[in-house]
Amino acid sequence: MQIDPKSAADLSAQIASAIRDEIIEGRLIVDARLPSEAELADHFDVSRPTVREALKRLAAQSLIRTQRGSSGGAFVNRLSFAQAYAQHITTSTLLLSMNDVSFETACEARFALERSCAQMSAERCSADNLAAMRAEIHRQSQPGLTDEAFCASDVTFHRALVDGAENPVLSYQLAGAVEAMQPLMNMITFTARDRARIVALHTQIAEAVEARDGMAVSEGLTALEVETQTLGRSLFQSKK
Repeated sequence: MQIDPKSAADLSAQIASAIRDEIIEGRLIVDARLPSEAELADHFDVSRPTVREALKRLAAQSLIRTQRGSSGGAFVNRLSFAQAYAQHITTSTLLLSMNDVSFETACEARFALERSCAQMSAERCSADNLAAMRAEIHRQSQPGLTDEAFCASDVTFHRALVDGAENPVLSYQLAGAVEAMQPLMNMITFTARDRARIVALHTQIAEAVEARDGMAVSEGLTALEVETQTLGRSLFQSKK
């Protein structure tokens, strides 16, 4: 593990990057104990506070965990899909909010990604996932439901559809699409959305899943995309 003391980059960031590379490349395996703060300080020729800051960076990324006691120290953590999922949503949300990404581009990406799991969801969707989708359709049909609650239910419905593919890697990859892009679209279009139309399309998708018809699931998602794109276009034009 090496750093460049002459680099303008923060030393703690360099140390964190060096240790992260060791973990990613398999030289530090899950549950392996890292050298002590003093040993790392000697190795990198830096102060212990600098090492401590580097370890905090790694802990914030869920790459290491710390344990107290005589047998304690810093250990390589097993990153779970749940931990990575939350980080992925945060990163996707920041990317969309901080960069000039058009509504149509985000919409196109979100539905293209979601359609990629349509066939698997139709083939593998469990009774629990289907029940979750049906529950959200029922919730969306309730009179007096707030816009915020409707939008949240919309996200939950699509999350159940994606998770129905029973593929944790795919669920992780789609986290940004469903839980970052979709809330953004809902926020933009919620005042003009036809709830009855959305409920009808959600019902069509749920029925297609129950019938194990992946093509019909994809068609339902395409219809939602067209509705969303059309609505977004009309809203942006009316503001000009």
